Amino acid sequence: MEYRTLGTSGAVVSTYTLGTMTFGNETDEAGAHVQLDRYTEAGGNFIDTADVYTGGVSEQIVGRWLAKSSARDNVVLATKGRFPTGDGPNDVGTSRIHLRKALDASLDRLGVEHIDLYQLHAWDPVTPLEETLSFLEDAVRAGKIAYGGLSNFTGWQLQKACDLIGYRGWSKLVTLQPQYNLLVREIEWEIVPAAQENGLGLLPWSPLGGGWLTGKYSFDEEPTGATRLGENPDRGVESWYRRSRNQRVRDVVDAVREIAEARGISMAQVALAWLVDRPMITSVILGARTLEQLDDNLAAADLHLTAEETAKLDEASDPGAADYPYGGPGVAQRGRPITGGRS
Repeated sequence: MEYRTLGTSGAVVSTYTLGTMTFGNETDEAGAHVQLDRYTEAGGNFIDTADVYTGGVSEQIVGRWLAKSSARDNVVLATKGRFPTGDGPNDVGTSRIHLRKALDASLDRLGVEHIDLYQLHAWDPVTPLEETLSFLEDAVRAGKIAYGGLSNFTGWQLQKACDLIGYRGWSKLVTLQPQYNLLVREIEWEIVPAAQENGLGLLPWSPLGGGWLTGKYSFDEEPTGATRLGENPDRGVESWYRRSRNQRVRDVVDAVREIAEARGISMAQVALAWLVDRPMITSVILGARTLEQLDDNLAAADLHLTAEETAKLDEASDPGAADYPYGGPGVAQRGRPITGGRS
């Protein structure tokens, strides 16, 4: 396992994070604890959960594992708050009222006195941003969290948060958790540059594109059986009906398969290795349903692609910005020679 700092902080985390969204739902507690053991035995030290994963059950499962695991002192623990945790009007959002209750409930479910990384799970259009960020600062000062982070923020939202924190002199945010993979690269247009400008490390979720980048889905036959799309072919952003008709998706999957076959490794490992070496990546979040899937993912821990392989995947996955400012002359204007002038 390799390690990087958590954004510009001094905390050190493994380049692959164990995501726990499946815990208590697709993965039972016994299976989840086996995954946690296997992950930490492989050198992983970064666990990511959220208060809404399986209605809080994921945090409880992680908490019970922490209570009995000898790896507890080496684990960097992350969770999130923002989405509904009850039926009341203050049971959602990033207000002081909701985040206070949400953070205390997460601490209780996890059985810990502090959380290393507490992330805003999404932007809240109702709550003033200063209220939200002042809560994070107070939580840092109270010792309840070590660092604050963001999840699912756009570029302008990220920049606004960082500017306000800088103006107020509060503790800097350290990470952003976005959707990012070979099929979803549009964040490179605004979000990645904003993260780079502010020193936020990226923690990509859905690195395998909901399973598409593993090669397990046919483009010509609707999926069935015990897979996420088999159980619901129109599931979320990875909908089979949408992606199976997209030529770019076919091109990317073909390119991943070609490299995997040439190397004698799985397609998942190729997709993970491409992502872990993108700019500003701190750690890639793995979301395995089974131990077999986790073992395969962990085999990518020290895998890096060649420049030629990376270029092949870059070309196949290019989202193709139509025009200015993300394509054409807009790209050229992002740099200039230091000598300047017209000559």
